[in-house]
Amino acid sequence: MTRCLSVLALSAAVLFMNNAAAATSAGPAVVAKADRLLWHEPINSQQGFDKASRAALLVYVIAIQDMQKWSDSTMLANFKIKSINRASVDKWINHELALSLRNYQKAATDCVREDWTCLDAVANVMDLLIEAEATQEKIPAALKAWQANLADFSRAYLSEQLRLAALFPKVSSEIDRFNDNEWTGDALADRQFFLSFDDGPSAVNGNTDEVLAMLAANQKNAVFFVLGENFQNRLQKTNALTLAGIYQQQCVASHGWEHQSHAKWHSWQDSIKRSQVLLNSVLTKDNLLPLFRPPYGQRKADSGAFFQSLALQVALWNLDSQDWNTQVNADDIVNRMLTLMLIKRHGVLLFHDVHPKAKVALPKLFHQLGEAVSWEDCHLLVKK
Repeated sequence: MTRCLSVLALSAAVLFMNNAAAATSAGPAVVAKADRLLWHEPINSQQGFDKASRAALLVYVIAIQDMQKWSDSTMLANFKIKSINRASVDKWINHELALSLRNYQKAATDCVREDWTCLDAVANVMDLLIEAEATQEKIPAALKAWQANLADFSRAYLSEQLRLAALFPKVSSEIDRFNDNEWTGDALADRQFFLSFDDGPSAVNGNTDEVLAMLAANQKNAVFFVLGENFQNRLQKTNALTLAGIYQQQCVASHGWEHQSHAKWHSWQDSIKRSQVLLNSVLTKDNLLPLFRPPYGQRKADSGAFFQSLALQVALWNLDSQDWNTQVNADDIVNRMLTLMLIKRHGVLLFHDVHPKAKVALPKLFHQLGEAVSWEDCHLLVKK
């Protein structure tokens, strides 16, 4: 009887931890959405992208400044969490303001006279905030609807991010790094972007195959962070040569064996080792990258030595499409990612090849951006 109760208690504990991980990783209550059609100028050239980027940043930093004033009690109520790591929140806000300053300065290199998005010399964050505040009244009347929409987007997006910052490191995520062996995409060069997909592969002739076909048709590549169990299931339906062949010109890396939080799972090390053995048995060195992306972005704070012992980098992201979320459709994703790319100006985009929205959204994203940005070869991510 005692043994039965112990088993039940253990099962309940595991269920609780899994539910807790799911709850903290389920995504924001309100997903940031934007309407890019409210901006009336094309962004498919560097000059067009830069102007739209300057405009977006001038609205975005005001939203950061406003939310910086939120009290702990306001965040607790709005984020529906029980405690706040104020140091983590302040660190993220300061980082985001510094990044916004650098991004504005890069976007301003091709400024022209009498352009309302072009400020006088902006040397520091305070200059940017003061000038951005003064500029809000100068935004053309035809763009007031765009201004209001982007302000709403900025507040919703900042709420997404500040909630993650408030929970870190108790709940780890892409919001911050534990060591220099981890990266998010924040250190990339200006207007440089990479594509990444999680959770595949799907069953034969499923969404993964359609995403791969879409990328080939658009002459793009990406890194696919595959789950070991999904990869093995697909392998059992075909053979190693065929499975490796679908990822030609693409990159593959590990997402662990199954989609569990690697911060709470007692078998997390086995998950990673087992996945690496499987991937090494099927893929060539040209396709397999020495990267690991933790499910939900959750990993142990002291796991750095383990990853270094396997010569693996922890590969996070900084541009989340939320394509798995039922609150967004393909057009929402296009608008969201375009807006974030204008604000962030570089980074690693997160999609999921087991869901159908990315294959619809990405061709539209490529078309609207044209030659304004650089979509980089996934093989270069190991160095980032």
